Amino acid sequence: MSGISQLMVAPILLPLLTAAVMLLLGEKHRPLKARLNLLSTFAGLGVAVTLLMWVRAQGQAESIGVYLPGNWPAPFGIVLVVDHLSALMLTLTGVIGVSALLFARARWDGAGASFHALFQIQLMGLYGAFLTADLFNLFVFFEVLLAASYGLLLHGSGRARVRAGLHYIAINLFASSLFLIGAAMLYGVTGTLNMADLALKIPLVPEADRGLLHAGAAILAMAFLAKAGIWPLNFWLVPAYASASAPVAALFAIMTKVGLYAVLRLWTLLFSGQAGASAHFGGQWLVYGGLVTLAVATVSILAAQRLERMAALSILVSAGTLLGALGFAQPALTGAALFYLVNSTLALCALFLLAELIERSRSANEMPLEEEEDAMPPPLESLHPPKGINLDDEQKAVIGQIIPWTMAFLGLSFIACALLIIGMPPLSGFVSKLNLINALFNPQGLGMPAESALQPAGWVLVTLLILGGMASLIAFGRVGIQRFWKPEERPSPALRGFECLPIVILLGLCMVLSFRAEPLLRYTQDTAASLQAPDAYIEAVMAARPLPGPTTPNVQVQP
Repeated sequence: MSGISQLMVAPILLPLLTAAVMLLLGEKHRPLKARLNLLSTFAGLGVAVTLLMWVRAQGQAESIGVYLPGNWPAPFGIVLVVDHLSALMLTLTGVIGVSALLFARARWDGAGASFHALFQIQLMGLYGAFLTADLFNLFVFFEVLLAASYGLLLHGSGRARVRAGLHYIAINLFASSLFLIGAAMLYGVTGTLNMADLALKIPLVPEADRGLLHAGAAILAMAFLAKAGIWPLNFWLVPAYASASAPVAALFAIMTKVGLYAVLRLWTLLFSGQAGASAHFGGQWLVYGGLVTLAVATVSILAAQRLERMAALSILVSAGTLLGALGFAQPALTGAALFYLVNSTLALCALFLLAELIERSRSANEMPLEEEEDAMPPPLESLHPPKGINLDDEQKAVIGQIIPWTMAFLGLSFIACALLIIGMPPLSGFVSKLNLINALFNPQGLGMPAESALQPAGWVLVTLLILGGMASLIAFGRVGIQRFWKPEERPSPALRGFECLPIVILLGLCMVLSFRAEPLLRYTQDTAASLQAPDAYIEAVMAARPLPGPTTPNVQVQP
């Protein structure tokens, strides 16, 4: 246990030290910085996988690791905690980070200054947000990852990035202000910011102060929901993500999940069924906010023309689905939503990377692929082609033409991404949506009492899941026809190995989830069960004790 506890701080210290070394090296050693970045990112993924395997191997009650970096007991000192949920998010962040960095190594890391240092600081903020167990340090890590994201969003310059970046910075500064106000109100009512200690003190809040408690929690939730992409606070997300460079947009695919993680962690911990008069506070708002977000994103995706905007709108579809599902506070539905979170994040990350390569094939800004034109047949033979030979619209022989490997790779990858996001069988996107619908029809889902206000919302969520898949099918089908099926004479893009490898990795992981979904489903169901019963988390944090300091040996002084 002590070894795992000390390993928990590695995902934070490793990118911090790597970024410091990169800043000392300066811009003259860019190849060395790229290698250090790649090595550190792979090491962070290795640590995250190790923590995930440790959590999975432990029993349900013993699967929570606690580390006290300052060697002060809770609730007075900094506390880091790894459990089922945080280990899952750490591993997902590591996979996304490795994939985005591999893609950036092709050319994007040289488009501006300090890319590698900002990338490591971004990972540090993400890892820290998933590991911290108190609101103050959650705010610190939020600001760290946001500060790095400001630079990454503007990486590569351009008027569109600057305009979208200003909106992005403004809304996140506003959300940070709400975070501080909400945390200050909670501290004023309870006298603590430690999450486990808050869970113990919220049921004891006097009735006269409960309104202030709920107001502070609502303000705090607005900060998280603005980051998660809830409507109408998500107006900044589509322009920002669509304007960012491909590897940065792919890394940002996990950033909206930070807001969702914070909502899920705090809501299930502070306002669980044991919170007395505050039990499940705000659950209906999560459900209805998620449904509206899903509905608006479903309509918007039908109007999208650029693939980058479709990917950004698909993030909002994912956010609406997750918020709507998590608000029901049903373990089976929460477990299905977490499986959906993993699948959608991997698929959307691959889509952001793929979008640049597909748009590159349209702009012809790369070296054309040299291939010989087929000679046109004589005029008389063109009127009577040989038997068994098919001709296209330009009277060229279809049979025997070679499809360039680049276009074949882009086309097959686009089809795979589209099917995963739409939720077509038998891929993991279908498995995730099927589990969501099955959980909604479960007696613990829609079989709730008739007087419950959430029962009609469940039927609306089922309907929107189906309609959202149909809208995505229409949108992706239209874009696929325009990009691949429509006959145009344009050169095929020149692709690099570093650009293709991360897409293959991400889609390969989704394929593994398609045919080996049961282990992850069991893990997410265990995660949901632990979230709905937070006693083990609270006890583990509050029972953690500092390590004893060095003792002074007894020295007898001879007279």
